[in-house]
Amino acid sequence: MSDLHLGAGYIKDKRAHERRVVSFLERIASDATELYLLGDILDYWFEYRHVVPRGHVRFLGALASLADRGVKIVWITGNHDVWLRDYLRDEIGVAVFYGTTEVDIAGSRFLLSHGDDVGRQPAMYRFTRWCFYNPVCQWLYAGVHPRWTAPVALGWSKQNRVARDPAATERHLEQCVQNHVDYAEGYLRSHADVRYFVFGHLHVARVTPLSTGAELVHLGDWIDQDTYATFDGTTLSLHSCHDD
Repeated sequence: MSDLHLGAGYIKDKRAHERRVVSFLERIASDATELYLLGDILDYWFEYRHVVPRGHVRFLGALASLADRGVKIVWITGNHDVWLRDYLRDEIGVAVFYGTTEVDIAGSRFLLSHGDDVGRQPAMYRFTRWCFYNPVCQWLYAGVHPRWTAPVALGWSKQNRVARDPAATERHLEQCVQNHVDYAEGYLRSHADVRYFVFGHLHVARVTPLSTGAELVHLGDWIDQDTYATFDGTTLSLHSCHDD
C-alpha cells in the first residue's frame, strides 16, 4: 500500500481517515506475513535525533501490533516521508529503505519504489529531491524550529493538492504512467527476472502488462480510493476496501 498521506491538511476528518487505515491493518493481522509501505504514508515527517512529530498514534500502534505478531514490515520512503531515520526501526522493528528496492517475495522478484525516483523527472523536481536527501540540507533544516518548518511543509503539500487543474492533472497522469512503463520495459532488458514492478506516487490504481509477461502495478491511494495489492505467492491482485 502507498500514499496514505496521514495528517494531510486537505483531509477533512483526519481521525476518521486514520481509523480506516487502522481498521484495515487490524483486518489483515490474522493472515499477513509481510507488509510493504511504498511511501507517502505520512503527509509529513521529519525525525530529529530526540524528537518525532506528534500524531499518528493509532496508526503507529497498529504497525507495532503487526510487528509483535511477527509480520515483516518494510517502509520505502516517498517524497513526503523522506526523513525517516531510526525511530520506527528501533521502536517498532520497521525496516526502512530509501529509493528503488529489489526484493524476493515468496519466490518472485519484485522491484518496489514509491515511484518518484524512477524514469524521467523534470529538472526542478530532481533538484528538489536532491535537496530533500542531501545531508547538509537536512542538517540546516533541522536547525530551524519545528514551529516554522512543520506548518510550511504541510501548507505546501495542501497547496499543491488543492491547486491542481483536473484536466491538466489527467493529461499529466497519463504521461507519468507511460514514463513508468518505459522505465520498467528498459529495466527488464537487463533484469529479466523481475516479475512485478510496484509503484505508488501517482495516486492511480492500475495494473499494466509488460512485454515480457511482467506487470507494472500502481497502488492508488488512501485519500479516496483505499486501494492495496496482495500477493499470495502466485498472483498479485489489486483491491479496494470499498469493494470488500
